[in-house]
Amino acid sequence: MVVKTGDHYFEVMVDYKNAFDQEQFEARYSEVLDKYPVIVGDIGYDQLRLKGFYEDKNKKADVSRRFSSIQDYLMEYCNFGCPYFVLSRLTAHEVVRRSAENADVEVIPDKQASAETDSAEVEHVEEQKSSDALPKTLKHFLK
Repeated sequence: MVVKTGDHYFEVMVDYKNAFDQEQFEARYSEVLDKYPVIVGDIGYDQLRLKGFYEDKNKKADVSRRFSSIQDYLMEYCNFGCPYFVLSRLTAHEVVRRSAENADVEVIPDKQASAETDSAEVEHVEEQKSSDALPKTLKHFLK
């Protein structure tokens, strides 16, 4: 799922226990988080807490602030079993590419055979997208 906050686009990578609420995220989001490509939000005592992480390939970043340490952060600093979500920042190029991928395929009604092949292709693409569904927990995602 892709969401927009201000001028930024994010992909919801993990939404454990339906933690992501766009209104709550927008109210809590700060420009300090603009520098992070990955944002983790956890909910404890009905409060949303946001923390930014860098990609693993960023060797200048502290190890505790890299993507691979998100699971450690959740285990050490969050309430056990608390709802959380992980967002990945999308570049303008990725947003355009995803928009093009999600465009509807036009079927010409005059050509029945063409329509049947197009619908079969659409079904194949939809099956492929559903099989590429995001993991439900961060543990599966990080594998």
